[in-house]
Amino acid sequence: MTVTSPLDRPVLEAAPLLLGAVFRSGEVAVRITEVEAYQGQGQDAGSHAHRGRTARNNSLWGPPGTLYVYLSYGIHRCLNLVCGPEGTASGILLRGGEVVDGLETARARRPTARRDVELARGPGRLGTALGVELTDDGSSIETPPFSLTFPIARPGRITTSPRVGVSGHAGTDAYPWRFFLDGEPTVSAYRAAALRRPR
Repeated sequence: MTVTSPLDRPVLEAAPLLLGAVFRSGEVAVRITEVEAYQGQGQDAGSHAHRGRTARNNSLWGPPGTLYVYLSYGIHRCLNLVCGPEGTASGILLRGGEVVDGLETARARRPTARRDVELARGPGRLGTALGVELTDDGSSIETPPFSLTFPIARPGRITTSPRVGVSGHAGTDAYPWRFFLDGEPTVSAYRAAALRRPR
């Protein structure tokens, strides 16, 4: 049964609930093993909503379960799920997962993956494996071809760390807002933020 209500809560509560959930985009489904939480406008310098609403980030202000899709480094389509309440502009980046349905399609979309555990390991790879496009920005998990099914039981040991490549307060990796399932091979490698030195 598809349930959306767990996303209608603050992002730091909603993010770990996505671990073990299955996100489906058409014929490909991914069991989520790694996510990152991003708070809303003025609260989180790492968030796309930090400086306010724009045409690019407008979907972040939508209701819980809205898809926010953006292009990273000009090539990677990254997928976020908006969490509530509506208008808070907080979202959860899907960073990694295991392809549990549509394996052949995912392999065709990710021909450079040497092993199946690499198909959706990392946010850009996950977006490609699912076939997510920029035109999907603003869609809802309640509308085909998308769906989100939460796990019935706790999926495993949840671990936290700083977000990958994102600085926290005063240029430090201060926020442990990356949540992942410990021991899962589909979890991406941690990379600390590159701190900029003052000129």
